[in-house]
Amino acid sequence: MHNRISVFRAERGFSRKELAEKVGVNPQTIGYLERGDYAPSVELALKLSGIFGVPVEHLFSLNPFAPLSQSLKTPES
Repeated sequence: MHNRISVFRAERGFSRKELAEKVGVNPQTIGYLERGDYAPSVELALKLSGIFGVPVEHLFSLNPFAPLSQSLKTPES
């Protein structure tokens, strides 16, 4: 499973410990999730998406996410 947890966490300025406290898990769990070593339960995925205020599919995917820089490209004039 692929995720953007580290991107959203950094954007919000949360440490792993702070995010872990907000969703009720061990900080190591956040590290495992970010590295892709652990797939979250539905409950944890929904909690994380709620903390970041994004739909769960913006945070998790079965396929790799396209680089964020691709979504910033503007059509050439």
